[in-house]
Amino acid sequence: MEVEWFLVIHGLVTLLVLISFLCGQWPIFEGTFIQKIHFFLTFGACDYFRRFVGAVFGQRGSNALFCVEYYCCDRPNPTLQVIYLGIIGASYYLIVQSAFKYIPGHYLGEMHRYISLLAVGGGILLFLLTSFSDPGTVNAGNVSHYLSAYPYDNIIFSEKECPTCKIPKPARSKHCSICDRCVAKFDHHCGWMNNCIGEKNSRYFMAFLLWHFLLCLYGAVAIALVLAGRLKELRVIDILTVYYGFEKSFSSLAPHVAVWLLDSYNTQILIMVFLAIISMLLAGFLAYHTKLCVTNTTTNETFKWQEYLSWKRKVNEAKASAAALKASLGELNHEKKHPVSKWNAFFQRSRLEEVEVVKNNIYDKGVLQNVFEIVVPLSTRRSFLQRKSKSG
Repeated sequence: MEVEWFLVIHGLVTLLVLISFLCGQWPIFEGTFIQKIHFFLTFGACDYFRRFVGAVFGQRGSNALFCVEYYCCDRPNPTLQVIYLGIIGASYYLIVQSAFKYIPGHYLGEMHRYISLLAVGGGILLFLLTSFSDPGTVNAGNVSHYLSAYPYDNIIFSEKECPTCKIPKPARSKHCSICDRCVAKFDHHCGWMNNCIGEKNSRYFMAFLLWHFLLCLYGAVAIALVLAGRLKELRVIDILTVYYGFEKSFSSLAPHVAVWLLDSYNTQILIMVFLAIISMLLAGFLAYHTKLCVTNTTTNETFKWQEYLSWKRKVNEAKASAAALKASLGELNHEKKHPVSKWNAFFQRSRLEEVEVVKNNIYDKGVLQNVFEIVVPLSTRRSFLQRKSKSG
């Protein structure tokens, strides 16, 4: 029973950490222990570790830690790439060692041995494509074509020069401080890929997310089918009902079946839960980026729009407040001559309620056109290449 309790506690702690890390800043968790755990994971732990290193090792230790932090967070490095390869390699190795001996089984045929290898190989191939492909580097040779491909909206993008590259900065581009280059249609810098996600490799990144979501889901379902097959092959249900006299109902058999599975196949269950949790996280990330794709928006632009809409809303509210104050002063004089009924005053709409800020995304060309722009980036199309050859 110690192993079963360890697995249950391990699963609950893992779930709590994931929820706190990913969702702890949500308003629903404000003032709760989940928000406190989120703060500790994202800031507190690192801050306490810095203080500990400074207290124990002095200034030299703090400087060494700063150098490591600078290398890992502010410079291109393959740390997370190695971790990714380690995770996917170790996970596949554990699955081979713990589950392949039951394949073929009652529900899975022998072909799943080879399908799983191809699926993992496909995931690594997409990882390499995303990591080492050009995200859409903007330079002096192609900047004019990107300027014509992406017009300025004069809202979140206006005509300016990149202070680092000393070239005009096309709309939707950004200079990545980590890669030290301007990237067209910049989305974000992905540490797992050690590369920027931009105009040219967004398609590979989306394929990577979709493939790994399906890969983790496939792994979790396959292991579940392996365990279900073992229940069938060993006739566990018959043993529990015939020999031990348990009632043949879900409520009666489920606890005993769960205990038997945890006792006999704890490694497989641990891997299955891990893959299920990762698949749920990937599903959320994939859904977010799919929404960006169908609306022709990037992560970078999402933050820019949030800042602009917040600023615009405050400006409009200030104007509305001034107008409401002016109107109320005028109404005071008017009410002396023509008193307004309390009933009408109660239902009269406030001018602040009429404040509305609309997001006007000129790059949104409709779902089909937006998706096509991801699959076939503008810079890879014949019209873009012809303009480039003519200017050359």
